[in-house]
Order: sequence, then C-alpha cells, then structure tokens
Amino acid sequence: MPKAAKYIDAPAAAALDADLVGDAELDDVAALPCAVGGIAPVQLRVTAEQDGWRFDRALAMLMPDLSRSRLQQWIVDGAVKVTPARAAPLRQRDPVFAGDVLEVTPIVPPEQTAFTAEPMALSIVHEDDAIIVLDKPPGLVVHPAAGHWHGTLLNGLLAHDPALGRLPRAGIVHRLDADTSGLMVVARTLPAQTDLVRQLQARTVAREYWAIVTGEVPAQGTITAPLGRDPRNPLRFAVSRAPSARDACTHFRRLKVVQVDGRFFSWVACRLETGRTHQIRVHLESIGHPLVGDPVYRRGRPEIGRNDNLPSWAGFSRQALHACRLGLHHPVRGDDVHWFRKPPKDMRDLMKALGLPRADRYLKAFA
Repeated sequence: MPKAAKYIDAPAAAALDADLVGDAELDDVAALPCAVGGIAPVQLRVTAEQDGWRFDRALAMLMPDLSRSRLQQWIVDGAVKVTPARAAPLRQRDPVFAGDVLEVTPIVPPEQTAFTAEPMALSIVHEDDAIIVLDKPPGLVVHPAAGHWHGTLLNGLLAHDPALGRLPRAGIVHRLDADTSGLMVVARTLPAQTDLVRQLQARTVAREYWAIVTGEVPAQGTITAPLGRDPRNPLRFAVSRAPSARDACTHFRRLKVVQVDGRFFSWVACRLETGRTHQIRVHLESIGHPLVGDPVYRRGRPEIGRNDNLPSWAGFSRQALHACRLGLHHPVRGDDVHWFRKPPKDMRDLMKALGLPRADRYLKAFA
C-alpha cells in the first residue's frame, strides 16, 4: 500500500513536478493537431530584438497564441518559409535575423477534413464566449479515431457551434474515456484553448473523480507509479519500470465503505497530479481495488460463480468512474470558476443498490 499523503487540491499539486497534465485520459495536450482550414498564410517580420534567435523561438514570440510544439512541427513540415531564402531549409535551431519575413501556412491534417457536424443532445453546464462546460454521458466517445469516426462529442460540438471547426480538435483540450462520465471544458477561441492547455500543464485545473471500487480502500493515500503500455495487451496500460513509462501520481480519499453479500466496496474520490491514459483505473487496480464494472482492469475483482444469484452490483457494465468536479481560471475574465455534477443515473442506481449514501450529501464536504 502506498504511503498515505495529505489530500491536496490541484493548485497545491501544481508545484510538485513539471510533467504535463491533461485529463486522466489525455497526454501531450500541447501537441494538439491544427485544424484551421480557410485561414490564409500569415506573414511576420523578425524584429531587431529577435535578431540571431533560434527559428522556433522567434516564431513562438511572434505567434504567442500557439503552442511552441505546434509551431515546431510546422517548421519540420515545411509550413514556414523564410525570406530571403537560405541555401538550405532552416531547421528549428537555426538562427533568423532582423528583417527576415516568416510566411506561415497553417497545416490541416487529412483526418481533420473528415470531421462533420452531427446534431446530438449535449448536457451544457455553462457556456460563454470563451468556453463550454458540459457533462459527458457514459458511452460517448470524445474524439474521432479509428473505429469511431462518427457520433463523437466532437461531431456534436461542431453541430452546436460550427465556428469550433476552425479550432484544433474543435476546442477540446482534454478527454474522458468513452465509458467515463462527467465534466469537461471546451474552448471556443484559440487564445482560450491555449490558455486552458497551459493551465493543464501548470496543474491549476482542479478535477475530482468519484469511483466505486471493490474492497476496503484505506482512508486516504497517494499512488505514485509510472505507467506504460501493457506488453501483453496493447489495449491496456500498466504500472511499468520500462524506460518509456511515464510518471503518474493519484491522490485518493475514501468517502464510504460498505459490505454487501460478504464483499466490501468503497466509494472513493480521486484527484490527479498527472493525466495519463486510464490512470485512475490502472492505479486503483494496481493496489487490488479495481473499479466495479471495469471490463479491462479486473485484477482482484471478485469472481461470481456460475450458480450464484447475480448480486446487485454485477450487472454494472462500465467502469464506475465519474468526473464530478471541475475548477479552473476563466481564460478571459481571470476569476476562479467551479462546477459540480452528481453521477448519472446508472451510477447512482449502483450506489443505491450497494447501500451507499446519496451523492448530494457529499457536496459540501469536498467543495
């Protein structure tokens, strides 16, 4: 069992290390692909202040609303031309000089052109000119990918606001697993998206998840264990010592423990320092407490005999995980904003079947 630690908010966790933070299902948010179709090339002039600077550094200074990693990729892809031209194409680390003109032609990845608007019901929690906060239902894929090119949250967002089609990933800055429910924030402008990405990197976005797990979880603790692809199953992640594994840290607090049919179940609140794919699911399974209903991470899950009457929790067909709380600095106003949403009906029914208290009784305890 990992060493117990103080249960801290995301702002306090921000100073602990400088790794990139996204959602529990998001890595490398700063490297979002660009989809800015219809925007003409932009011409920028290198100033005397930037004389002799690295190509990528000068470009980042001239285009501060875009992440440096995206601009570096555009350089590699030949999307940035320099006048007067050099004998050989400039690399990221090559110098540019005062008076040079940089012509930037935004690149549209081929897969982005396939994104289409598809009307769907969206549970909008908050909406203004800069951001949209929504409560994602279980079963909704966030972003198109192989096997899920249609019917995703991104498709629904494009129908809700066609202007989002001019933004990387329609303004999406973090993901949730398809079967994980809960709060997400989406940017409506490029400056707002860049600001939210930087907040995620700085660990100033507060995100709390509620999980129902098997077993009696300790009152509170911290799981610090690197994660990487499971070599035995490419669909899984696992605690790993491989050089490619990435640091991951999850803080948890037990809200309630119950015993049903001789088995223990715990209602757990989790907060993240890092945002690795499947982080909460992998970390809790690694200490012997997999999520109820998780079809992938099942180590230590109670087995049901063929002749047993199915217990009340056995029919739950997805991981019992809900992103209940979201807090951030508003990218335009600059004030702190917070939202809370209780779990969806299927998870509330599970909690009721297990004899757990109503979710709204815990609103104030962790606000």
